[in-house]
Parts: sequence; structure tokens; C-alpha cells
Amino acid sequence: MTAASQPAPAPMLSTAAQEFLAADVGGTHVRVARVQASGDTLHPVQLLEYRKYRNADHAGLSAILADFIGHGPRPAHCVVATAGHARDDGTVITANVPWPLSARQIEADLGLQQVYLVNDFEAVAYAAAQMDASGVLQLCGPAQAPRAPVLVVGPGTGLGAAVWIPTRQGAVVLATEGGQPTLAASTELEMAIVRYMQRERSHVSIEHALSGPGLINLYTALCALSDQRPQLHTPDAVTAAALQHHDATARQALDVFCGLLGSTIGDMALLYGAHGGVYLAGGILPQIRDVLRQSTFVARYLNKGPMSEALARIPVKVVEHGQLGVIGAASWYLGRDAR
Repeated sequence: MTAASQPAPAPMLSTAAQEFLAADVGGTHVRVARVQASGDTLHPVQLLEYRKYRNADHAGLSAILADFIGHGPRPAHCVVATAGHARDDGTVITANVPWPLSARQIEADLGLQQVYLVNDFEAVAYAAAQMDASGVLQLCGPAQAPRAPVLVVGPGTGLGAAVWIPTRQGAVVLATEGGQPTLAASTELEMAIVRYMQRERSHVSIEHALSGPGLINLYTALCALSDQRPQLHTPDAVTAAALQHHDATARQALDVFCGLLGSTIGDMALLYGAHGGVYLAGGILPQIRDVLRQSTFVARYLNKGPMSEALARIPVKVVEHGQLGVIGAASWYLGRDAR
């Protein structure tokens, strides 16, 4: 496999003018696709080839892209959706990706003409037209909503959030760092958890609770508050133990997670005026959909005083993230000239 530090072979650029690469880089996995424009305005992206990689198995994104391309023709352009904030110099500020990301370095490693960087949930928001086709569960609100701003939120390795805004000239997407504001606790138990987390950090952000690592933080805090020794050490282990009723503290952590998520999503929907709907696209959510449905999520989401009536008119749905990241990144790329 080609390592990120090795020189790339002489590039054989694809002769398909509209063919390009799209990658969705999360904290745990990278999804890569070879794509082209479909000519359909509602579904503008056609996936020609798609593959999913584990970050831990590779030295960097260049190595993953080199493996995906193989020895065949390579497209001239690549768009990379990534957790974090893309700087003007083509690098990324991120706390969740395990290796440095640089568009210019990837160009040099692989002989590509241009690599573009876009925030991962900004990219997912550009796939808004395909969201309903990926539907898993509607939590509350009407089946349909007016054409208005749409909020896309996903707890994964961090918490991503973006807002899709319709305009007369086409959709605009507002990228946010929705996981970084301070976590707002509403119950005595949540306040005790935040106080415990503050022992190690002065700022307890939303994603310190609402993410995969955040679920571990909740579980660890609950164990400490009840004088237990933590037995579980990964988000998957906590989720599995909770779903199989093997660990009462794991189930309590999942219940706290769902309540905090409902309260936070209600705050975000009001802050961003997301009257067109809320899509929850994090990888963990489809796994816990039954717990989420039975939890305090909806009650906490609606618990905003006189604004609960407005929130009740907003559809809130869980969708499969799956290929939405690469589809959204490709949609962003295809619309960049118009923007």
C-alpha cells in the first residue's frame, strides 16, 4: 500500500471530464467514492464506486486515497469533507481526525490537480435533497415542513452541525462548530455529571457528552458518582451493554445521552430557525433508535416554554449517515462555481 510519505507514481488522469473523487473523513472511518454529475437537478451525484476504510489501519488520507485509486486512471480533482475547520492554506483544525490533513500535501502525494476541503456536516447538509430517502425514524413533528432552513446534526467522534438555507439563487449551507459551545445541564444528575467533568477541564462542551467519546464520559462520570469502577471502555461496549440490559449504568448513560440530545437539538433548532426540519445523522443514532424513541428526547426537545409550540411544528428525523457525506461533498463540489 502506498504510504503518505512515499512519492506517487506518474498520474494517469481520467479522461472522464466530470469524474472526480469525493471523500468523507470522520474520526473513525473514511468513506471514499468515485463520482460524476448525474444531470439530475434533484439528485445531482452519481456514485460509480464506493468504499469504506478504518482510519486506524492507514497512515493518512493520502494512503487511503492511493489504495482506492489503485493502478487505474485517477480523476484530476478530489473533494474532502472532514470534521473540523478548513484554513485558507488548505490545512484543517480538528480535534477528531487522527492524522494531519493538508490539501496541498495530498495533491503532491497523489499527483492530483486540485484537492478541495469542506466541513463534513456542511457536506452532509448539501445532501439534504436525499435525506428523506435515507430515513430511519421520525421522532416528532409533521411529516412535511415548509421550504425553510434545515438543521443537520450528528453525534459521532465529535458533534457536527450545519444549516441548509434555501434562497432564490439556490441553497446555501452554513457550517458551524455546533459541538463546541458549553453543555447546558437541566437536571440535578446532569449538573453533577458536568461538575465531575470539570475536574479535568474548565470548558465542558456539548460534544464532551454528545458524541461517541462523550458517551464514555457520561458512563465514567456516572460510575464515579455511584462509587463504581468502570467496566466498559468504548462507546460500542457501552451501547451494547445498555441495549442488552447487561449494565444498569450503561443504560443510564444512554438515557442521559438521549435527554441531553433532545434539549440540545431544541436549542439549536431555535437558534438557527430550522423550521424546515431537523435531521439527526450521527452513526450511533440508528443503532439506538428504539431507546431514543422511548427516552425523554422528545419531551426535552419540546421543553422550551412558550416556544414548544413552534418546535412541535418541526419534523425531527433520524437518518442513516452512510453515503450522505460523500454525496454531499460531491454536491458541494458541483455547485462551487454557482456559489
